[in-house]
Amino acid sequence: MKNIDSKSHVTGKSIYLDDIPTLQGTLYAAVYSSPIAHGEIQSLDFAQALDMPGVVSIITHKDIAGENQIGGIFPDEELLAEKELHFQGQPIAVVIADTEQQAFDARKKIELEYIEHKAIVDAREAQAQNSLIMPPRTFRKGDVNKAWQDCEYIFEGRAQSNGQEHLYLETQGAYAIPLENDNIKIYSSTQSPTAVQRTTAKVLNIGMHNIEVDVQRLGGGFGGKEDQATPWATMAALGAQLLKKPVKFVLNRIDDMRMTGKRHPYDSDYKIGLSKDLKIIAFESTMYQNAGAAADLSPAILGRSLFHSTNSYYIPNTQVTAYSCKTNLPPNTAFRGFGGPQGMFVIESALAHAAKELNIPTYKLQHKNLLKEGDELPYGQKIEGGILPQIWRKLVHKHDLQSIENQTDIFNKNNSNFKKGFSLMPVTFGISFTKTPMNQARALVHIYSDGSIGISTGAIEMGQGVNTKILQVAVQVFSVSADRIKLESTNTTRVANTSPTAASTGADLNGKATEIACNALLARLKTSAAKSFGVSPDDISIKNEVIYHLGKATDMTWTQLIDQAFLERVNLTENGHYSTPVIHYDMSIEKGIPFAYHVYGLALTEVTVDCIRGTYEIDSVKIIHDFGKSLNPTIDFGQVEGALVQGIGWMTMEEIRYNDQGRLLSSTLSTYKIPDIYSVPKEIIINAAQSEGTDFAILKSKAVGEPPLMYGIGTYFAIAQAVRAFNPKAKLEANAPFTVEKVLMGLYADN
Repeated sequence: MKNIDSKSHVTGKSIYLDDIPTLQGTLYAAVYSSPIAHGEIQSLDFAQALDMPGVVSIITHKDIAGENQIGGIFPDEELLAEKELHFQGQPIAVVIADTEQQAFDARKKIELEYIEHKAIVDAREAQAQNSLIMPPRTFRKGDVNKAWQDCEYIFEGRAQSNGQEHLYLETQGAYAIPLENDNIKIYSSTQSPTAVQRTTAKVLNIGMHNIEVDVQRLGGGFGGKEDQATPWATMAALGAQLLKKPVKFVLNRIDDMRMTGKRHPYDSDYKIGLSKDLKIIAFESTMYQNAGAAADLSPAILGRSLFHSTNSYYIPNTQVTAYSCKTNLPPNTAFRGFGGPQGMFVIESALAHAAKELNIPTYKLQHKNLLKEGDELPYGQKIEGGILPQIWRKLVHKHDLQSIENQTDIFNKNNSNFKKGFSLMPVTFGISFTKTPMNQARALVHIYSDGSIGISTGAIEMGQGVNTKILQVAVQVFSVSADRIKLESTNTTRVANTSPTAASTGADLNGKATEIACNALLARLKTSAAKSFGVSPDDISIKNEVIYHLGKATDMTWTQLIDQAFLERVNLTENGHYSTPVIHYDMSIEKGIPFAYHVYGLALTEVTVDCIRGTYEIDSVKIIHDFGKSLNPTIDFGQVEGALVQGIGWMTMEEIRYNDQGRLLSSTLSTYKIPDIYSVPKEIIINAAQSEGTDFAILKSKAVGEPPLMYGIGTYFAIAQAVRAFNPKAKLEANAPFTVEKVLMGLYADN
């Protein structure tokens, strides 16, 4: 089945937030934000701003009827600053005007007097000053301290990975409309409608039932709208509550980049010990997460880094500690992979370091220590469906790794100004929210009297094709034409208490809930049909909208069956509920089964470096990925391609830069670069692994949103290999992204 949004996307008919027709009398909002990263408000003067043309109101924390608080995990983030300022871009006031431009012009006239304090922008500095979001967490397995004495080789180093801007095509925004009886409807560009509903109700001091949040689709999210869409929707709703008029609030690109959090930068130390036969005996790491000025989702992201700190390797003795460090940057937040990529980069850096010192290819260490069926991970869960060894064998055979290695050596010997490098990047990624209660979903399915079907779920369509997969579930259960089915917008009134569409769980959770609802309806329809024929419901089936009895077609069609069921007063509406079984986790001992299943895969990346300029090209990425029993290969392969390139961007060119005063320097698309058509791999080859899938995945089709991003990590190490082929003395401390400038410095470093 094609993506059901494809036609409307390419013809420009898809409705996004900014396409919603505005009502007469709609007002527009702009935020006045902190010009400093750390300090205190002394005074605010709105006189000139209020005199500007079109200005209706300027809202501050004093106008909030409820709690001035938007913190989701910890209550540590004000919606509008009261006294203390913690990052540049922190909202202080909301200007409401007749037009968007008038609101922008007026905010320039606000006068702020403040006392400025020294800003902390570095995670290690924050940790040294005990500026932490929460106490550190540690995962332990075996006894690392005793294990070092059994190691033949021990290596220590440091690994740093920078942040990443989400750069969704559709910026943050919301449109709030006051309804009768003090109710408010919010159109929000959010991955978390319930979070918007819950927080807005708290700030406005009304019940959640008074807030309706509706989401048709997003123009991209990548995690950036899981938590950070909430304040803008809440501000718009606050304006609508106070002024009794619709308020629209859409951030421009520069405001969005300046005021929102990114992927978390990590700065880590590692120590790895190996036996004489190259088995990893012990691994120890300390990760310093730059959380920014408030918790946001940092505690959960830190946990995911710990869960994936050993990536795809069996290590009997591990001790990994992570600090969530509070700095004076915008609160960093979820980003595709949710801390997993940062954790994986550390262990991959440690292996690359060890391989360089031992003068062997890194892939030999990787292969020697791959996880296999039944291996226990540091958090207590055992590998099930562990097909990494088979995937490795398939890729090595299919793409002739030995030949690639030989050709790379020959090329490098015969070329002085260009060098090639390659790497392998295995991925083992857990699927589920690591906070157990979040692993639940509901679906509301109506069969209308004409036989058409409407489906509402908590899933947010943001380009990943989740609506198409949910539609496929209904088509398969009912055996009807897809044209009969409509996927409704995601709405908190129809489906309540939703989890975010995140953690690659959207299709699994909401698809399973849809399947449960559809099967319940199917059972009622079979009973109705069975009465007509005087047979058992077990003997009834539906195929291509025809009713069958004992495998033989009858004269009854789908529409006739629905008409009959309606006349018999059969309930043609069902609310399906699904909660992932088995999973549980005890943070007090850091052990449990946090994931329903794991996704596995392997990428082989080949690059060529121009040793005069420091530029590079990615020649090829060959991937074998564990899709399970893919429900929609076209969508799934597209997700792998997109995630891969996004991961490559994080590892190569996407460089977030703040100065010592906490000001974002890479604040525009002229100073922040993402991969374009000229910087993506020349060749991407994707093959599906032979996998039976898992019953925890929707129709055994495994989640595919996040795991492939980690394949991009391999690009970093392929480039590093090419640089060392030119300059064997290059001392390349793991420090991503590997920008052209860093490559050039590495090529000509003399130590």
